[in-house]
Amino acid sequence: MAEEAKYSIVREVGRGSYGVVYEAIANRTKRKVAVKRMHCNVPENAELALQEFWALRSIQRQHENVIQLEECVLQNGRLFQPLDERRKSGSHLLLVETCLKGRSCLDPRSACFLWFVMEFCDGGTMNEYLLARSPDARLNCSFMRQLSSAVAFLHRNHIVHRDLKADNILIAHGRAGPVVKVADFGLSKVCQGKGNVNQHCFSSACGSNFYMAPEVWEGHYSAKADIFALGIIFWAMVERITFRDGDTEKELLGTYICQGEELIPLGEALLENPNLKLQIPLKKEKSMPEDLCKLLHDMLAVNPKERLDAFQLEVQIRQISYGRKRQRS
Repeated sequence: MAEEAKYSIVREVGRGSYGVVYEAIANRTKRKVAVKRMHCNVPENAELALQEFWALRSIQRQHENVIQLEECVLQNGRLFQPLDERRKSGSHLLLVETCLKGRSCLDPRSACFLWFVMEFCDGGTMNEYLLARSPDARLNCSFMRQLSSAVAFLHRNHIVHRDLKADNILIAHGRAGPVVKVADFGLSKVCQGKGNVNQHCFSSACGSNFYMAPEVWEGHYSAKADIFALGIIFWAMVERITFRDGDTEKELLGTYICQGEELIPLGEALLENPNLKLQIPLKKEKSMPEDLCKLLHDMLAVNPKERLDAFQLEVQIRQISYGRKRQRS
């Protein structure tokens, strides 16, 4: 990245469908940063990039467990301009127009990218971090508390993530232990207006299949879909339940229903059979405190009206007995 040589790229650390993440150095301070480059050549990519920018920019104050955006730079050809909501450049307006019209309004001969400069997380993804270590109830409990706090913070700020999974959560090494950082806001929505975020209704089914709530499959859902996704993450983390992603061949933390040799996402299975009884814990040889079992059931309720919201979860997660003393296998 060459915005007056402000940053020097060191190496690539991650690559997904919509962008590439690099480790970089801020040349003036010599501090490590993460730089995410998103190609905005087609309307779908431009919309994802702008949604991520709008979500992270709309948070007035920073939360320790939400990735911190330092700046966002729009590259149009050889021109690099910091993205500023108050003073929109011509390229910025063309990018917004691309999303609204559903066709590229930028010069097709010029490369167009959004570069996100964020805090650098040296622990990799939560998925990689946990699977590289032995199960640890205290660590699991710490991650559950941190994630509950982060999602409650986002919902208070009217941001619905819509793609929560362990692969979209990063780990930074803090003084008191590992710190989780919710990241990847490309599918997020900033809800307009005041009032309770749970009153907003969404209709576009999006997210990762294995973490989608039953109502997301139907295309009529609220912020409580984030709680269902967290329930999948928490349950899989506690019992170390994984599946192999068909596209990337990566081992991912996630729960599901087995039908013969086929793995069915939990939300899809519950949509087909709302009376399906979840077997928690799944592994009979493992014990799980009763209050944690109930919490997971309440997070994974098929009816969103019966499901906890983020604010109830934030309170209840601090009251469970799990992780307070050494758990027996």
